[in-house]
Amino acid sequence: MTGSYSRSASGTFTITDARYVGGRVGADLRLLYNLYGKPALDSIEDYAEEVAILLNRGFLDTVDYGFRDAATNTWKLRLRYKATVGGELTDSRPGSFPDPVDVTGYGFYSFLTYSSAFWLLTSSDKAGLNLPFSRTTGTAPSALAGATTAGHGFARNGTGVARDIYVAH
Repeated sequence: MTGSYSRSASGTFTITDARYVGGRVGADLRLLYNLYGKPALDSIEDYAEEVAILLNRGFLDTVDYGFRDAATNTWKLRLRYKATVGGELTDSRPGSFPDPVDVTGYGFYSFLTYSSAFWLLTSSDKAGLNLPFSRTTGTAPSALAGATTAGHGFARNGTGVARDIYVAH
């Protein structure tokens, strides 16, 4: 679980800004719930807060949410959020998903990669982040044969996430 991420030293990106971005991710997850019945409503705020904390501190690289085949560890539908600083940031409205996908038999899954700065933290520093839940290491699900749509993102004060959506054929 590695990745690269850099941050501006301007200091203008606050936890309030990060929670705005996390809230937009949470809105996408609520729309997923409305379409597919997952993720559990009571977990959405935790996912949004996790994004906010990690993004604010510069520790988020990517986070994926979607439906995967556990037997083959492949995505059927995936929303990927990539931490972004500066450049071509967009602040879209949540949603704008592709046509509904048949996810019958696929379980909801989330996979997160941390920035290189996260891996420089001590164990006690990592514990001190007070993340809403603990993640375990694993192998990222594959996106084998499908289409990816990019162009959406959520941002405030020069930092945010770029979103792409993958749908398997």
